Amino acid sequence: MRRSTAALVAGALASLAPWAGAGAEPEAKEVPSPAREGARIYIIAPAHGETVPRTFTVKFGLQGMGVAPAGVERPFTGHHHLLVDGELPPLDRPLGETVRHFGAGQTEVTLTLEPGRHTLRLIFGDHRHRPHQPPLVSEEVVIYVR
Repeated sequence: MRRSTAALVAGALASLAPWAGAGAEPEAKEVPSPAREGARIYIIAPAHGETVPRTFTVKFGLQGMGVAPAGVERPFTGHHHLLVDGELPPLDRPLGETVRHFGAGQTEVTLTLEPGRHTLRLIFGDHRHRPHQPPLVSEEVVIYVR
């Protein structure tokens, strides 16, 4: 009952919006966080083409911006997201399940992967897990797990 009443009230208020006049605030649209000009994100290790053991460490690199935990809104900061063996997700919305999130501000991770060829790519996200504008995406690094 409570939910349906709230929905009715919200609908009624929305229908009044065109009549509210000059004092009405437009609905806020989520604007992407800006990336600092010249900023870049990259994978420090392993190197492109490197052969690594099944368990290895990926070190994240960032220049021109700072790292802050998810939920902490500071200009020109964000946190890392790692894409392993996948296609880039849409960069105009929050990063979802296809990437590994490092929302505590981590700058490296130890992975264990099956033997074979793998790809790694970093995406930098803001306090809301959204890519910055313009998006900061690393070059793809190809590795071979023995």
